[in-house]
Amino acid sequence: MHGGDLPAPAGVADRPVTSAGLPLLEARSLSKVYPSRGGRPAPAAALEGVDVTVRQGECLGVVGESGAGKTTLAICLAGLMSPSSGSVTYRGAQLWDGGRPRVPRVHGIQIVFQDPASSLNPRRTVGSVLAEILAVHRLRPRADIPARVRELLGLVGLDAEIARRRPGRLSGGQQQRVAIARALAFEPELVIADEIVSALDASVQAQILNLLADLRSDLGLSIVLVTHDMSVARHLCDRIIVMRTGRIVETGLAERVLLHPAHPYTQELLRAVPRLHDRPEPGPPPAEPSGAAS
Repeated sequence: MHGGDLPAPAGVADRPVTSAGLPLLEARSLSKVYPSRGGRPAPAAALEGVDVTVRQGECLGVVGESGAGKTTLAICLAGLMSPSSGSVTYRGAQLWDGGRPRVPRVHGIQIVFQDPASSLNPRRTVGSVLAEILAVHRLRPRADIPARVRELLGLVGLDAEIARRRPGRLSGGQQQRVAIARALAFEPELVIADEIVSALDASVQAQILNLLADLRSDLGLSIVLVTHDMSVARHLCDRIIVMRTGRIVETGLAERVLLHPAHPYTQELLRAVPRLHDRPEPGPPPAEPSGAAS
C-alpha cells in the first residue's frame, strides 16, 4: 500500500495547528563534519545545510533511518555539541559562535536519550539523583528538595516509593520515566526526546508517548521527537521533518507528510511500517499500578 493511501491517523487532523507559534529554537544552514578516524578515508558529514524551526508549544518529529543524522541534529540543538558551520539560536540568542559556546548552557532545553543509563547513576537511588540535580543547579532551596523530588516523580506517573530504588531495580519504562523527570527538574521549555521509546515494548511505548502528550499539555512544553518509526511520529507530532544522510528531504504538517508523502524516501519509510495501516488505532493503555509503571 502506498503511503498516500493510508487512512487518516486518529487525532492528527483534529490537533490544533501550532505552526503559527513564535519560534523558540532555530537552526540555520547547520552542518556537522566528523574528522577522519577508524579507517574512514575522509571526513564524514553527519549534517549538511539543515534548517529547523521549533515553535512554542508544538511537537516536531525528526524521522529517518539509522545514520540519517537525527541524533547529531538533536545534540546540536540541545547545545551539547558545536556544529561545524551554521547557527543555533534559542529565543533569539545564538548558542554557538565559530564552534565556541556563545551563551552558558541553558536550562530551557533538555534532552532525553534512548538509554536512561546515560543520565542515571546506577549506584545512586532515584531520589538522590534528582535531589543532587536540584541542589547542584540551585533549582530549589534545600528545604524544598524532598517535596520537589516527589512532585517530579508524580509528574511522570511514578509513586514516591520509587525514590528509594536504584535504577537497576526498575523496568525499562520506569527508567525512562525517571530520565524524563530528570529533564523536567530544570523546568525546560523544550524537551528533545531522542529515540526514547525504541527499546521498549509496544504497550510501554504507548504509555511513554501518552505521558509526553500529557506533559506537553499540562506544562506547555515544546517537544522534538526523534525517531526512526513513522508510527511513533504519528502518535504525537504536529509537524514532521524527514532526514536522509544528513539532509532534510521532506518537511510539513504531520497530516500531510503521513497521508500524502511527496518524497520517495518518505514513501519508503511509510511502506516499511505496516502497523500504520494494518491495525486499528490503539485505545488508551491499561492503567498502571502505582509505583510499578513499566
